[in-house]
Amino acid sequence: MQNPPPGPPPGNPPGNYPPAASSGINTRTGALLSYLLTWVTGIIFLFVGKGNPDVKYHAAQSLVWFGSLQVLGIIINIVSSFNGLGFLGFVGLLIGLVTFISWLYCLYKAWTGNGARFELPLVGGIVTPYAEQLANSIN
Repeated sequence: MQNPPPGPPPGNPPGNYPPAASSGINTRTGALLSYLLTWVTGIIFLFVGKGNPDVKYHAAQSLVWFGSLQVLGIIINIVSSFNGLGFLGFVGLLIGLVTFISWLYCLYKAWTGNGARFELPLVGGIVTPYAEQLANSIN
């Protein structure tokens, strides 16, 4: 006598899971991983999450936001090392702090929002159009 195939796990009715991207990663996981290593995983998931527009959006937002912060931080560190200006060194530390806090925020929002799109506070209006344009340019 054969046992019937197992059904869905108890307490989780079918259809309540986030949709899977073409890469087999669900939207929630893809969004979280897009921010995990800042702009590096943003580049990776921009191409891996091609079948899911939400994952592409998160990857593009990660690339635009964290890439911009890193470039700005590098420029400020180079200029402050030539001039020996302590104020620019402080600004570099401030950019590092903003990067860390926004990274934690993005990870939290991607996970608790089940991969839904969100705008970064204060700069979302600036970053989102570029992220949308970048996400739409990758087919």
